[in-house]
Amino acid sequence: MSAVSEAPAVIHDQPDAAAALERLMNVMARLRDPQTGCEWDTVQTFATIAPYTIEEAYEVADAIARGDMADLKDELGDLALQIVFHAQMAAEAGHFTLNQVLDGISDKMERRHPHIFGDDATGGHHRWEEIKAAERAAKADADPSVLAGVALGLPALERAVKLQKRAARTGFDWPDASGARAKILEELAEVDSATDDAHREEEIGDLLFAVTNLARFLKINPEEALRKANAKFEKRFRSIEQAPGFGDMSLDEKEALWTAAKRGATFTRD
Repeated sequence: MSAVSEAPAVIHDQPDAAAALERLMNVMARLRDPQTGCEWDTVQTFATIAPYTIEEAYEVADAIARGDMADLKDELGDLALQIVFHAQMAAEAGHFTLNQVLDGISDKMERRHPHIFGDDATGGHHRWEEIKAAERAAKADADPSVLAGVALGLPALERAVKLQKRAARTGFDWPDASGARAKILEELAEVDSATDDAHREEEIGDLLFAVTNLARFLKINPEEALRKANAKFEKRFRSIEQAPGFGDMSLDEKEALWTAAKRGATFTRD
């Protein structure tokens, strides 16, 4: 018997959760009422709400990164509101309901885990992409490209990784990380030789794509790596800007402070 089948199943039967979801749905329906609703909520569209949805997802990730469970609870609520908001607008237009959204994702998860919910004992997580590909192919208007379905709205670094992984499945990939590293040096040289702003923008994009490719080979999430680099830069810069007279220092003096901060030095204002 597998470790998965031996693990105790946690089956949720929570009428209070259903009531809470229904309450939120009713709140959103009231807010969207054309006669008595909120003047802001009633004029929103899928396009105007989408940026808020993305922002709330990032705020969930931020709460997780900070280990703040109280904040995570709040942010998950904000994200749930976004889902209900989109579903309410879709229901008003006759496209689909929230129940159909929830049933649809449950159906999908069961379908993509036949070793858990079905009779296919040979299944496993390794079949996830195989099953997804079959689902895409079954659609009437299916895009035949292996790159089909990589969402345009993803963060650019994450989308680059997904495109690279999809292409790699066809054999279009470097044999090892050395090829990806060499490509970075090639793209950097092309940045240096760019002749105008448009050309430089293109080559910088190619350079970022190449760096992302190397990260993929090294099994590093480039989005997470950049997030950590941002945090490290912010922490160090906040430290050195505390140094007395920082604003009047030369670049060399500020660089010396930066080097000291890397070694763990701290500074305080006057």
